[in-house]
Amino acid sequence: MRIAFCSSEMASLAKGGGLADVTESLPKALAGLGEDVWVFLPLYKQIWEGHSSELEDTGLEVSLWMDGEVRGAAIWKTAVQGVPVYLVDRREYFYRDHPYGTPEGDYPDNPYRFAFFSRTVLEAIRALGLGVDVIHCNDWETALVPVYLEHCYKDDPGLGGVGTIFTIHNLAYQGVFQKEILPRIGLDWSLFHMEALEYYGNINYLKGGIIFSQVVSTVSPTYAKEIQTERFGYGLDGVLRKKADRLFGVLNGIDYEEWDPATDPKIYVNYDREHLEAKYENKERLREEKGLLGAVGGPLAGMVGRLVEQKGVDLVHAVVGDMVSMGMQLIILGSGERRYHDMLLELQDKYKGMVSINIGYSDELASRIYAGCDLFFMPSRYEPCGLGQMIALRYGTIPVVRATGGLADTIQEYNPNTGEGNGFVFRAFKPGEFLAAIQRAHSVYGDKENWRALVRGAMECDFSWGASAKRYLELYEMAKRLAAPG
Repeated sequence: MRIAFCSSEMASLAKGGGLADVTESLPKALAGLGEDVWVFLPLYKQIWEGHSSELEDTGLEVSLWMDGEVRGAAIWKTAVQGVPVYLVDRREYFYRDHPYGTPEGDYPDNPYRFAFFSRTVLEAIRALGLGVDVIHCNDWETALVPVYLEHCYKDDPGLGGVGTIFTIHNLAYQGVFQKEILPRIGLDWSLFHMEALEYYGNINYLKGGIIFSQVVSTVSPTYAKEIQTERFGYGLDGVLRKKADRLFGVLNGIDYEEWDPATDPKIYVNYDREHLEAKYENKERLREEKGLLGAVGGPLAGMVGRLVEQKGVDLVHAVVGDMVSMGMQLIILGSGERRYHDMLLELQDKYKGMVSINIGYSDELASRIYAGCDLFFMPSRYEPCGLGQMIALRYGTIPVVRATGGLADTIQEYNPNTGEGNGFVFRAFKPGEFLAAIQRAHSVYGDKENWRALVRGAMECDFSWGASAKRYLELYEMAKRLAAPG
């Protein structure tokens, strides 16, 4: 297969969330299976500043009409873990401090920025003569690729018959904009109806990706079912039910070479499942670095991720007092809504030496939390897949999760009597339910033999990309077949 992978972020170059990890890991796994794969990405300011010496000018320039005028883009090239990456350079659109917006909100020209990127990808694929079989698009930022392909390039000799697969990483983010922009992004008013881009009087990029792709995937089997319901469908459940025969849930994986406590250079001391004493050295070093009290007796819990309503920050806030009374400590790394920043920093002030709040993101601290904590919290309202729980298992840090989306597919309640399970699970989004799961974890932690067995079992779990990459190859073949003329 010849695969173009189109995304708005990639971990080694520009990381915003879990999509960045997938963009790096899945193409690498596909290349490892012998497939030809190219990644397409905007050339953001942070890529220029951090990787300029690694960039090669292809000499290709693409021009297209967008937002009232002809605009050009240069195409640059680099490689990440052996996978070629093409970067779309339009300084006006992408040379900014943040990829999507500032803490005050999204950039107002985002609909033009990512429409431009999406169409430039198609022009570049054609001009480079890549002869791709399928284009794999991800989230609303690239959802117009299949729309443009169908309506502007259907009879193009270089792009006609190319299949598309569209992956929804989080249905809550859809790219909904005023209908008036439709002709300004080079699309006809004929697309403004219920079976195309129209969405309650606006246009919806993500909806376009769903409708005009041959195949739609999402990032876990459970989430694929959830998004077809009114509760999790965010207004698109009906659209997704119509696409049910071409909608598939493929569990994300993690790169086991990158996430490996035996080799991770960012943690204090490397370890494996046979040398867990080094894991507990990581715990003490982390507590010391973050100013947490020593010898409190209880487990250390960690949380890494966006501080937004989806992630269950409210539940964490509600149970911290009970945790501290049990001798438990908490360390959180992340950023998001300012109200959650303030709420958590107040907890840090209230429980000095027991709670550490770290606003922002650091790869180094993230690895140290995964390695140094006993428990890892993911009490999400919904979670399409989640990578944090998989990474935590890899590092022998036991997840406490809510049974939703990919969390339900990867974490099963630990039974101390049988030794089955790899974490602690609750269902209702209520503080009492979350606290009960924490209390069960605390109880098992007190039985050192049982706890050590649980940790070792967690580290044996395999959520690498191997099986998922093979499943995607099957979906690529389907997309190619469905897109074939006639």
